[in-house]
Amino acid sequence: MATKLERMAGSKHRFLLNMGPQHPSTHGVLRVVLEMDGEYAMELDPVLGYGHRMHEKMAEVRPTSGFYPNTARMDYLGAILFSHGYVGLLERMAGVEVPERAEYIRVITAELNRISSHLVGIGAYVLDLGAFTPILYAFDDREKILDILEAITGSRLTYCYFRAGGVSRDIDDTFIRRTREFIDRMRNRMPMYHDLVTDNIIFLKRTKEIGLIDRDMAIRYGLTGPVLRGSGIAYDVRKSEPYSIYDRFDFEIPTGENGDSFDRYLVRMEEIVQSLRIIEQALDALPDGPVMAKTKKIKLPAGECNYTVEAARGSLSYYLVGDGSDTPYRLKIRVPSYANLSPLPELCRGILLSDLVTAMGSLDLVIPEIDR
Repeated sequence: MATKLERMAGSKHRFLLNMGPQHPSTHGVLRVVLEMDGEYAMELDPVLGYGHRMHEKMAEVRPTSGFYPNTARMDYLGAILFSHGYVGLLERMAGVEVPERAEYIRVITAELNRISSHLVGIGAYVLDLGAFTPILYAFDDREKILDILEAITGSRLTYCYFRAGGVSRDIDDTFIRRTREFIDRMRNRMPMYHDLVTDNIIFLKRTKEIGLIDRDMAIRYGLTGPVLRGSGIAYDVRKSEPYSIYDRFDFEIPTGENGDSFDRYLVRMEEIVQSLRIIEQALDALPDGPVMAKTKKIKLPAGECNYTVEAARGSLSYYLVGDGSDTPYRLKIRVPSYANLSPLPELCRGILLSDLVTAMGSLDLVIPEIDR
């Protein structure tokens, strides 16, 4: 196979271009080496070393409770969802039963966090394409969620609220009132977002039929989350392999029709609506009772266990091997952004640089969650 330099020698228009890791559309620490032919990206090489944080190894040298803060650092936009997967793993492994009220609180806070993550993803995506106004509205709505969660968790971003056996603190009437107010607010704001973005002719021209991922490609690369559902595959862990108490709620799984960048955007917009439905149902059925099981120090029996949740970007799996101590012998984490990044070279081969930004942004990657 010809090297990059050999291929470039055959065309006076070929050159190498570094996209990232500081470029805004790579969202932090992703570097993509592009082989360009004029304005067209012919070959792409994602460089992932900037995203390594050694979270798995840190989990193997400390007690299980010492890893709680790490989960938030793997996806700073969906920290509660990553925490949900980890505590669920410990509870399944150690046989801990979570109180009913704690399960409802987990669902409410997790879905609030999912909405706030999608608001950032949508706002930043449209900003990548050159529109500044939508992200101001998105962050305005997100601030309401951050205020609600801060009051109960003590943090606005990297939450450490879930514990094996429940949650660290109960919610109060103020939390419930503010959450209901946010539900009404967000439902009233959705038509504005569709007028401003979804029906915007420039946005439609920039995203329709760009970055096509058909069902076959989605399955081949093991894609999950909105990226998979944008290709018409209605797989969501909350429905397909229900965990916690998600099987008690009535909600739909939005899917796309064409698998393009527009469909992936629209799936996230519709998921906000479905998350509002779940939160409202959970608030209506919220039981009284304790929020933390009476557990002693978690001891991991010898053996292995897996636990999967639906994070904001897709399927998140924790796999643990225990040896009878309170420290995991091995912890393996399957994060959604790692798989969702993998089709990028095939997806963007031969497209304009501006369309590459469209396709890559529609994947809604959070690169720090890549732990390799």
